[in-house]
Amino acid sequence: MSVSWLKKAIKTPDSNTAEARQVVEEMLATIKDQGEAAVRHYAQKLDSWTGDIILSPEQIATQIREVPADVRRDIDYAIDQVYAFACAQRQSVQDFAITLPSGLVAGQKVLPVSTVGCYAPAGRYAHIASAYMGVATARAAGVKNIIACSGPYLGQSIHPCVLYAFHRAGAHTIMTLGGVQAIASMAWGLFTGKAADVVVGPGNKFVAEAKRTLFGQVGIDVFAGPSEVAVIADEHADADIVASDLVGQAEHGHESPAWLFTNSRELAEQVMQKVPQLIDQLPPVARDAASCAWRDYGEVIVCDSREEMVEISDRYASEHLEVHAADLDWWRDNLSCYGSLFLGEETTVAFGDKCSGPNHVLPTKGAARYSGGLSVHKFLKTLTWQQMSRDAVPQIAQTTARISRMEGMEAHARTAEVRLEKYFAGQSFQLGSPVTR
Repeated sequence: MSVSWLKKAIKTPDSNTAEARQVVEEMLATIKDQGEAAVRHYAQKLDSWTGDIILSPEQIATQIREVPADVRRDIDYAIDQVYAFACAQRQSVQDFAITLPSGLVAGQKVLPVSTVGCYAPAGRYAHIASAYMGVATARAAGVKNIIACSGPYLGQSIHPCVLYAFHRAGAHTIMTLGGVQAIASMAWGLFTGKAADVVVGPGNKFVAEAKRTLFGQVGIDVFAGPSEVAVIADEHADADIVASDLVGQAEHGHESPAWLFTNSRELAEQVMQKVPQLIDQLPPVARDAASCAWRDYGEVIVCDSREEMVEISDRYASEHLEVHAADLDWWRDNLSCYGSLFLGEETTVAFGDKCSGPNHVLPTKGAARYSGGLSVHKFLKTLTWQQMSRDAVPQIAQTTARISRMEGMEAHARTAEVRLEKYFAGQSFQLGSPVTR
């Protein structure tokens, strides 16, 4: 394999996790001990927020009046796209029952969890899309209690557009809370009295660490890190569009990797020249984020063949993966590790981030090797059930008893044996040798 790095990252997504872990552990311990009082303390200390935590219907109605009609139409369109895709996902998982060869009838029942917490970050940007990605998907799953959280924006309550997105997508309770305190409040049912079964949504490294720490007590969407993008581009790709798409994701934050995998050194050099130029043209906040991200985390890798590009791409397992290359069906069939795949020059990550339909909450830091992104399935429990007929008992019971005794589990074997004695008294069965030690 012949691969060369024209640009290699000087940092990794794990470079700054130790500090976040310590901060989060201390905050969660304090909130666990002191409850809502600690949450209010952190809300004031970190976000300068002393107002109401739970927004009343009247407060919601008042605040979303600020959202212009044309903005509402755009948000409504995006919600409808995400909801329709999530409904199709829900329909792909069905209850069923099957009679097995033994005569045992078994099946599965698919049920939504009871309570979900959906987080949308506040801060550098107004994360409108993150608000409806979680809530609309939970609603499509049939979740009966959806709690939404976002931090205060510019000293006020939740950004009006984020609030409108939460409300329009179907949130039942909306709280002005950000950061670790929001994740803890949803997970432990503070202020609402309803602890979330699953907590989802993107956030900074402290939010990601809080979700990681609480995983097990609650379900989460993914072990998330900074947003990532990779672009696979062959010699026919448009260098201007490739560079634009790399910059488009690098503006997420200072630690957002952007990677280019290509078989064309000429294209790679063109993109490396264009990316800094595009960054310099951004407004100050985005320019600062994208500049640091490209400097510290950007990589450009030149491969000899498309097979090598697939191997490298699957190794990186990027959150977002664009393909700007010929024979898109081949790439779709051969790539296997990515959060979401964007095929063709026409299909930029930003479309998926905002409104195309599939969810934008996706695995990062290599987690796409074993996990997909947020979907309606995250809010569903696939429960199995079984029912025996008496005619099916002899074969199942004898096999169960023999295997149990081979394992040394005599009590297991006797639960099978007692049924044979009741239903088939006087008959002889092969039940294995009883455990004596």
